[in-house]
Amino acid sequence: MSRPLGAQTTPALVQALARAQAARVSAGFAEAGLTGLRPGHAQLLVPLLAGGRRVSELADHLGVTRQAVAQVVTTLEKGAYVVRSVDPTDGRARVVELTPRGLAALRTMRRTAVAVEQQWARRLGADRLDELRALVLSLLCDVPVE
Repeated sequence: MSRPLGAQTTPALVQALARAQAARVSAGFAEAGLTGLRPGHAQLLVPLLAGGRRVSELADHLGVTRQAVAQVVTTLEKGAYVVRSVDPTDGRARVVELTPRGLAALRTMRRTAVAVEQQWARRLGADRLDELRALVLSLLCDVPVE
């Protein structure tokens, strides 16, 4: 039996909010015909906007194991969201690069995030949304709130 929202801890509420956002992103992917893609997988696409990266670089950037990244890359490659190609600086290595389909997924994620933020602004008001953003940044960056 789950607790009422008001009785949950703040970290539990933040996780619930993140799950709700992930569900909206998943729905956006489905509407755009981007099959086989989950929000967690899509997070691997973001660092590729700066160009191709090796699996080891992606793992370091995301703070996960190389094996975990390799598995997700394989899934994304099967869905045509990324391709692996020869690293121009080291012919023995491979880099992961976005495809047009991967870029479409990132655009869908961004549109969904902007729509959620606009909904929150309507519900909370611009000032309270700015305050929420500052508080979340403070927690993420371990900076005291002024």
